Order: sequence, then C-alpha cells, then structure tokens
Amino acid sequence: MLNHNFLKLAKDLTKNQKLKSFGFLVLFLFLFSGSVFVFAQAEDSTAADQCSTREECEQLLKKYEEQITQYDQDISKTEKEKNTLKNQIAVLKKKTEKLTAQINQSNLVIKDITLQVKDTEGSIGKTSTKIEDSKKRMASMLQAIKEEDQKSFIEILFSEKKLSDFFDNLIALEALNSETKDILQGIKTLKTDLEKQKQSLDTNKADLERMVTVQQLQKKESETNKKTQENYLKLTEAEYQKSLAEKKAIEKRATEIRARIFELIGVPKAPTFGEALAIAQYVESITGVRPALLMAILTQESNIGKNVGQCYLKNTQTGSGIKASTGLTVAKVMNPTRDVPVFLQITQDLGRNYLDTPVSCPMSVGWGGAMGPAQFIPDTWNRYDEKIEAVTGKPADPWSIKDAFLAAGIYLKDLGALNSEFSAVMKYFSGGSWSKWEEFYGRSVLSIAAQYEEDIKDIQ
Repeated sequence: MLNHNFLKLAKDLTKNQKLKSFGFLVLFLFLFSGSVFVFAQAEDSTAADQCSTREECEQLLKKYEEQITQYDQDISKTEKEKNTLKNQIAVLKKKTEKLTAQINQSNLVIKDITLQVKDTEGSIGKTSTKIEDSKKRMASMLQAIKEEDQKSFIEILFSEKKLSDFFDNLIALEALNSETKDILQGIKTLKTDLEKQKQSLDTNKADLERMVTVQQLQKKESETNKKTQENYLKLTEAEYQKSLAEKKAIEKRATEIRARIFELIGVPKAPTFGEALAIAQYVESITGVRPALLMAILTQESNIGKNVGQCYLKNTQTGSGIKASTGLTVAKVMNPTRDVPVFLQITQDLGRNYLDTPVSCPMSVGWGGAMGPAQFIPDTWNRYDEKIEAVTGKPADPWSIKDAFLAAGIYLKDLGALNSEFSAVMKYFSGGSWSKWEEFYGRSVLSIAAQYEEDIKDIQ
C-alpha cells in the first residue's frame, strides 16, 4: 500500500528533475573504472612550479615564447658572422639556452593539460555523485511501483481507510510514472555529457603523450649541444679550424657516407646509409616523397627513445606485456580494444608468434604497441597494408625495412607531403591538428632531412 512516506518520495522525485537512473551508473563505471592517468613529471619542474592555475601557466608560456623568439634572432645573427671557435661556442650556448626555455615551456604545457584533465575529472565526479543519488531514489521508486502493480484493483480500493487516500495513491503513482519518463530522458542527456567528457579526456591524454615526446627530443638535442660545446671549449682556434677542414674532407668521401649505419632501433640488422638511401629512392619512384625526408622521419620515429621495439605483448585481454631485455611486467603495452585484435591478425597472417614479436613500450602516458621502423600502430597499419601489398605483391610486413619505408612514404604522400612537408610531418606525428608547442617535432625532422640531403649530394 502506498503510505505517506511513499507519497513524499513521489513528490520529492517530481521536484528534482536532475536525478538520473542508477542503471547508468553501471555504464559510467564501465567506461571509467580502472582508468588511471599517469601524467608526465618533467625532471626540471621549476617553471611548472611557478603557476598553479591555467591562467598563470598561459602567462608564463607567453613569456617563454618571447624569450625563444629572442634566442632565434641572436642565433641567426651569430651564425652569419665569421665561422670561428668563439662564434661556434656562442651559437651553441644560445641554442642550449633556447632549448632550456623550450623544455620549461613544455613543462608548463604539460601542467596546463594536466589541469584541464583535473577539471574534466572533477566534472565527472560531480556527475557520478548525482548518479549515485539517483540510484537510491530510483530503486525505491521502482520497488514501490512493483508492489502496487502486484495488487488487484479491488485490493487497492478496499485497503485504504478513506476514499481520499485511494485518490492520493493514484496521484502519487501517476507522479512516479511521469518522473520515470523524465529520468529516462535525463539518462540520454547524461550519457551524451559523459561521452563528451570521455572524448575530452582522450584528447588531453593524446596531447600529453605528444608533449612528452617533444620534450624528450628537446632534452636529447640539448644534451648533444652541451657535449659539443664541452668539446669545443677544449680546443684552440687553430685546432678548431683544422678539425673543420678534416671534417669537410671526410664528409666528401662517398664510400664512408654509404657505409655509415642507418640506425633503426628494434631492427635485427640495421641497414647502412647507402642501403637505406636505395630503399628511399625506390619509394620516391612510387610516392614522390623525397628520400631525405623519408629517411629523416624514420630516424626520428625509431630514435625517439629506447622504448621502440623493446616490449612484447603477453596479455591480450588487458594489453599488458613485458620488457624484452628484462622480462619485467609492463602495463599498457597495447590498447586491448583498438589494436590487439588487429595486431593478432597481422602476426597470424605473417606467420609470426605475437608473444615474441617486438613492439614499442608505453611512455609515461598512453599506450605502446607501435610496430617496426616506421612505428605504425596496428590500427593505422591496417589501413595501409593493402596499398603496400598492391605494390610489392606480398603480405605487408611492418617489421620489414622495405615495407616500413614504403608505408611511411605512402602515408606521407596521403598527408600532403608533396605540397607541404612540414604539414605532412606534423600530421604524421599528431593527426589532423597540432599546437605550436608540438612544432619542435616537425622542425627537428626537417633539420635531419637537411643533413641527409647534404650527405646524399656528397654520395652523388
């Protein structure tokens, strides 16, 4: 029988239009349970420590942007002057200072993205609280409706002491039925909101992964500059000029350039520069992408870090695996829903055992699972294997150097490399859009390409 407490529940439910069904809590938990985001903590956190809000971080970012622009001007001015040891050291010093500013800038971007994610997680937390409250109320409401539905009309009519109680119960029951419709509509709205929040988290997570990669490149270049500067500081001007002349003479010897190892981490037998160039020229004949650019992006992809090709997938349900060198367990080696099924099909088609097929390890954020020299994730490779097979006449193998070069060339062409190399390289790295903080990657690739172009000229 509907008592006064039940009638009160109906009125409370009618007043609160924002309550949602407990059933959607299950969906929420399914989407987000076990999702732990580990954000990169830069070694040098001084710059990031100077801001605690997104507004403060953005002001500091503007400051570093101005500093970097000034460093560019100073470097350009010094490089135009006579090539002396003193000038070379000055240029290296400015480049190191610029890279330090860029690393600080990266720290701030990482912190800014982290704050965005925290805001989103806070919003999700509030939604979760509403859903939990709705769960309890909805359970009571459904139980009450169920009890009433099990009674016959005669039983309900004669169970009330007064006729007015009977009509009160009918009104309460109608209110509950009406509220049920409102809750169902609210569930749809809440589901849409949660999906948008999840997409926002995924986007922020991808941004964070790319910024960590950019910062790794910045630190690597900074270390190289410091070592070069230290070596120059040990030289006299005469020794420096002599080393320049010797270096120029060595670089003119085409046989030595051809024999230089073209380093591709995770490849059993790394090709020589000459062998890599021959493959790149073959790909150029098919795609039109210049060899120097193709070789540069493969260098960048395979030399970004020691994680490339250093993990094995072991658990196809969770995507976890192990380090190839140590056997230690590694979480998030491969995305279990997006990439694992495709990866299993690729290895099966190639007659490989997936358990001992090397893929990239994850960084501090996101998933690993990229394959071979070109570092294609299985999902992306799956969109290009037929194009490669149409050229080679055999199943495409992401661990084959020739197939990896061809895949990267076709992909770069599709991304518009014949019109804008920088834009294509950035799309290769970050997809359809990117922030100015990520452009260090593209400039780095083009810088490597310029060096390779000189080597190719010397060979020819």
